[in-house]
Amino acid sequence: MNVFRLAGDISHLLAIIVLLLKIWTSRSCAGISGKSQLMFAVTYTTRYLDLFTNYISMYNSSMKIIFLAASYATLYLIYLRFKATYDHNHDTFRVEFLLLPTVVLSLLINHDFSPLEILWTFSIYLESVAILPQLFMVSKTGEAESITSHYLFALGSYRALYILNWVYRYYAEGFYDLIAIVAGVVQTVLYCDFFYLYVTKVLQGKKLQLPA
Repeated sequence: MNVFRLAGDISHLLAIIVLLLKIWTSRSCAGISGKSQLMFAVTYTTRYLDLFTNYISMYNSSMKIIFLAASYATLYLIYLRFKATYDHNHDTFRVEFLLLPTVVLSLLINHDFSPLEILWTFSIYLESVAILPQLFMVSKTGEAESITSHYLFALGSYRALYILNWVYRYYAEGFYDLIAIVAGVVQTVLYCDFFYLYVTKVLQGKKLQLPA
């Protein structure tokens, strides 16, 4: 494992911890897109179906379990425990416009036409766009709480660091996965505007507000 992947995993884990703490300590899931979290849960479920059949390392298996458990814990908090605080009026992104293309794309472009490989490919494509309902929700409300901004920044940083991980692996190991690289680039690009606002506003102690 290289430093970029480790940093990416830590950033991903930090994003999840920030999100769960935000919901639990405030006793509210206001400002959080349940649809994005649902798609992340689907992403990890379809990606980690090999959890008990393909052992790589204790670290790898532990991270898979953590991401799966955290994603379903988040769904529980949003849709059951703090359901009354869920802002469904602003969480209106049409996720079918993301799900259907990713299903079709995973059937057409994959490394091997087998069930597990297709589901893994689907998870890669879906993760690249899963944040869109959250970004759409922020655009509708026009602002985001600081803690939500920290969550989004950590999540976006995770994908950016994974691009560096792929660059490192290409030069150090001669290995690359074009599907994962392209999907990671797409996902990182989606965060670009947010990164700019985060650096120019949130890091300066201002509230993240979108320009009118």
